[in-house]
Amino acid sequence: MVTLTQLEYIVAVDTYRHFATAAEKKFITQPTLSMQIKKMEDELGVIIFDRSKQPIIPTDVGRKIIEQARQVLFEANKIHRIIDDFQGEVSGTLKIGIIPTLTPYVLPLFIGEFSKKYPNIDIYVEEYYTHIIEEKLKKDQLDVGIVVTPLKDKNIHEDPLFYEEMKIFSHRGHPIARKQTISVKDIASPDIWLLDDGHCFRTQVINLCRMKSQVQSKLPFHFDGGSLETIMKIVEREGGYTLIPELAAGFVPLTAPVIVRNFSDLTPLREVSLIYARNFAKHKLISVLREEIIQQVPKSLKNKARGTIVEWR
Repeated sequence: MVTLTQLEYIVAVDTYRHFATAAEKKFITQPTLSMQIKKMEDELGVIIFDRSKQPIIPTDVGRKIIEQARQVLFEANKIHRIIDDFQGEVSGTLKIGIIPTLTPYVLPLFIGEFSKKYPNIDIYVEEYYTHIIEEKLKKDQLDVGIVVTPLKDKNIHEDPLFYEEMKIFSHRGHPIARKQTISVKDIASPDIWLLDDGHCFRTQVINLCRMKSQVQSKLPFHFDGGSLETIMKIVEREGGYTLIPELAAGFVPLTAPVIVRNFSDLTPLREVSLIYARNFAKHKLISVLREEIIQQVPKSLKNKARGTIVEWR
């Protein structure tokens, strides 16, 4: 008979693609883990993992078995969730993934109050690009993500939280800062600083401006920035301009040599959502997280009708 423990072991190996790491995460020795997986393979009469590859990968039949194992473990864990819900307990571990362009502005809004209100929740926050958060959700390495949507992934559930405007952040000495009105087409020029590939905000800016990648940059140097904060500092010192999300605009001092402006012909928005795998496990924890974020976000950001969502996929 295949056991739940054996299912946990093959899921762990699939997640970490390494027997020793999987054993460490399950708090057992590698020989014990390997022996149980071999026993399961003998019982089923198939090979689940191709051990000749590095990192280890599942065989074709192994992928199907692991997918079913995740479903079985999910259903088995429902028993504990039923008891917690019945007892009204809000406790457990919540692993949150958040993208870099949201972390400095969204996380401080809610994380302090959330941890105080729910002291029995062990909260872990990790910063990743969106595609990594998606992968980790599907492998149960994260419980929930805070990202920009829509993602258009049938295996991911999206729960919109708020809509923040994309604003122009320009050095006061740049010609664009002296314009009475700024249209979307005005910013499609080589003077715009952009985040590096992988950031959804970069793609949103490019989609909004319909910029051509072959346009020759006139900036003083080339910079693939992974931090919006760094880009903003460069604009302050070197000139040019960029786009920033609405929550970031609230951190700009009035005395800074930059100016924050709105577009005159469009109100571009980015939709920020909680995302989780379709078969997500921690209903109660995700629900209270959602409530806390919505409670802390400025009221104006909850109005989807005030602008147009800029997609990035």
